[in-house]
Amino acid sequence: MQAASLKSMSSQYTDIRKQLESDEQLKILMAGLRGSNLNDSDYAEEGVTMSLVEVCEKQRDDADDCLPLVYDPAKIAEFWARRPVAVATRIVQLLSIAGGFLSGFLWDLANGKLAETEVKRAIQLRNIVTSLGPAYIKLGQALSIRPDILSPAAMNELQKLCDKVPSYNNDDAMQVICDELGAPWYEVYAELSPRPIAAASLGQVYKGKLKTGETVAVKVQRPGVLETVSIDLFVIRRIGVFLRRFPEIKTDVPALIDEWASRFFEELDYVKEGQNATRFAESIREDLPQVVVPRTYTEYTRRRVLTSQWIDGEKLSQSKADDVASLVNVGVVCYLKQLLDTGFFMADPHPGNLIRTPDARLAILDFGLMTYIDDNIKYGMIEAISHLIHRDYEAIVQDFVTLDFIPKGTDLSPILPVLAKVFDQALEGGGAKNINFQELAADLAQITFDYPFRIPPYFALIIRAISVLEGVALVANPDFAIVDEAYPYVAKKLLTDQSPRLQAALQYMIYGKENKFNAARLIDLLGAYETFREAHCSTGAREALKLLLSPEGKFFREFITNEVVLSIDAMSRTQLVSLVERLGLSGIRLPVLLPGAANSWVPLSPHLTEEDRRAVDNVAIVVEFLVGSRTDSSETMQQVAPLLPEVAAQMLPGIISRLTSRIAARTLRELYMLPS
Repeated sequence: MQAASLKSMSSQYTDIRKQLESDEQLKILMAGLRGSNLNDSDYAEEGVTMSLVEVCEKQRDDADDCLPLVYDPAKIAEFWARRPVAVATRIVQLLSIAGGFLSGFLWDLANGKLAETEVKRAIQLRNIVTSLGPAYIKLGQALSIRPDILSPAAMNELQKLCDKVPSYNNDDAMQVICDELGAPWYEVYAELSPRPIAAASLGQVYKGKLKTGETVAVKVQRPGVLETVSIDLFVIRRIGVFLRRFPEIKTDVPALIDEWASRFFEELDYVKEGQNATRFAESIREDLPQVVVPRTYTEYTRRRVLTSQWIDGEKLSQSKADDVASLVNVGVVCYLKQLLDTGFFMADPHPGNLIRTPDARLAILDFGLMTYIDDNIKYGMIEAISHLIHRDYEAIVQDFVTLDFIPKGTDLSPILPVLAKVFDQALEGGGAKNINFQELAADLAQITFDYPFRIPPYFALIIRAISVLEGVALVANPDFAIVDEAYPYVAKKLLTDQSPRLQAALQYMIYGKENKFNAARLIDLLGAYETFREAHCSTGAREALKLLLSPEGKFFREFITNEVVLSIDAMSRTQLVSLVERLGLSGIRLPVLLPGAANSWVPLSPHLTEEDRRAVDNVAIVVEFLVGSRTDSSETMQQVAPLLPEVAAQMLPGIISRLTSRIAARTLRELYMLPS
């Protein structure tokens, strides 16, 4: 089956997206994933309230009677086990708020009316979650991107969740600053806005100025958030443990809660958030100078107070500037670098966190929630791309195991034909018009029902991040295709990374399952690589040739050298055949005077194979790409010409050595009938 090209995949992706959006429900769902449903205002919506209670007395100085500052379900359970009245009070409050919803939901379920009332119940759920406080708001937002857990209707409503709530008392905020920094606010800051400029479920932000003159943003955590969040997590987890009794619930709910809660607890520690921002800035500084990360002032930052650089600008999602599309491209590369390079990934993508600065750079805000992506997942995603391009479905099913979609040890044979059908329809020529989406959806639903197939948490975050960027880009460019922006970075990673796994993926990308060199596939990769270099760090010369000469391009240079050797060998024998034919000596055979030779005579004219002809054609195609065809401009040739001597100097010794070895090996095989 023919492998897909970048251009065809980009076109198919765009067609499929438009086809999906022709369905109103899917359009709404995709808008939610892109963050279009979210209110990215800095202020609470009218009527939004949060019902909280005093859940316990102040923590004592006794270290054994304190809530942990790092998520530990056992210690949290011990803490609240000693405070049954506080737990009972919170449970009563939760039931009073959610009781009507739960009774209505169970009634609908018992009477088979859940499908009819699904949207109504989802709206109720969103309103209830908003009023229950920070833990439930954050949990609802986390679930809103999990189609393996919630229905589309529930996802759509939860994607509208807004964690902007009314601000709390200014005096309480100033007291938190004093408690954390050890001095009244006016001894630390030269100025502080009289009112918060934004308020969310965990805290509120003031605009201020340091005594040294720098303008800063000061984020102050709500009093009692740790206690409120921990008691809610304690209750939620107890519910999750109870749900383990029902085998039809395939998701390990307590494990899911623990994974999410551990990241949520990190968001409560503003010191950790500041450290995340600093580490993130360091990880992208060299490659992405177009990205701005607010500086953290560590001397004015504590667990409940974060002081960071004030960033002027407008939200990218609301900007009308001409350079929005290019900044989206920067954002795509930034997320790909997190995903495929650093492994340090923003876990809370949101349109409101992307800012266009006055100097036309992209500022990224809010590093409270981060996740880590290990090398196995990073490399596995690139391997999956190469397998998908070659439609190697057996390898793709194994990729699902590598990427944690399917548990290790699962019998994959029944899954293969269903996934092959799904991908074949999606990649079929003719685009989305040939795809039966209802049938595809049914097939995918059957996979998740019949097999232990799940969406890993990290992948849900990736989809959300990509969708958010796509949503911003589509406003300015309806034909935007994420493939066009992502593939150049993937090509750069494949061609320059020294990891053995990625080098193997590169070789597979070029040679395919049949292990045959594909010049068109290489040129596709090199073209994408040059697109990336020209957009981000071009120096004006042919980037593919520069890669061929660079230390990073050593592996790439190796198999190019091998193909050049094959081509020279084939061309030399082609010329010999031509000469023999012109002299009329085609039938002449020469004696073999070596002892032990299997053949006493060999033909003067060598045998040419289909591989020989293919080798000559492949190298001609690649060389034409690298040095330019006759239709190229003189400017391009001027760029290429100075590099040619260095190319020859780097590659010629290896070519001569390999060519000599190849000719000697072939001669011995032919004379002594050795296996190739």
